[in-house]
Amino acid sequence: MIAIINTGVANLRSVANAVERLDRPYELTTDAAVIQAANHVILPGVGHAQASMKSLQNMQLIPVIKQLKQPVLGICLGMQILYEYTEEGDIPCLGILPGRVSRIRDYGLSLPHMGWNSLDWEQPFPLLEGLEPGCRVYFVHSFRAPVNATTRASVHYGEIVPALVSQDNFFGTQFHPERSGDTGSLILRNFLNL
Repeated sequence: MIAIINTGVANLRSVANAVERLDRPYELTTDAAVIQAANHVILPGVGHAQASMKSLQNMQLIPVIKQLKQPVLGICLGMQILYEYTEEGDIPCLGILPGRVSRIRDYGLSLPHMGWNSLDWEQPFPLLEGLEPGCRVYFVHSFRAPVNATTRASVHYGEIVPALVSQDNFFGTQFHPERSGDTGSLILRNFLNL
């Protein structure tokens, strides 16, 4: 069973629909026991980091998430709050991945970064199995993770921006796989097959 964490500030329906299309059982939940018992956990995100962290704190889910051993996927804001800190609201986050999330710099491109962009990567990675560099995925974000040892794939948007990250059992996509057509569906399937 897949636990989709209901932070109250996320795009839950579109993520749930994407999992349904893969014919996988899931539960939208805030229940720590359900989250801990799940085979896979998804932390969706749309909105503001401060609201998301406050919601997780109020539900007493921060220590639960940090101690998970099964595969966990953070999507968009759900990925950003896996890091130590974000400039969005100037707040500490979950601290699972190293580094600080910062505002995308102004290179004369439209902000937020919204729309389709091509993924680049150099090393094979399980979530990218069956895909080729240059495949396109859908983004909506104004903040970016740091490029560091957790970066598995990136996009170029004035500069290199991490698009897919991982460390241990934690994974994150800055893009929205649930809105990225067949490519996003395959990435979700690959995650759920871990």
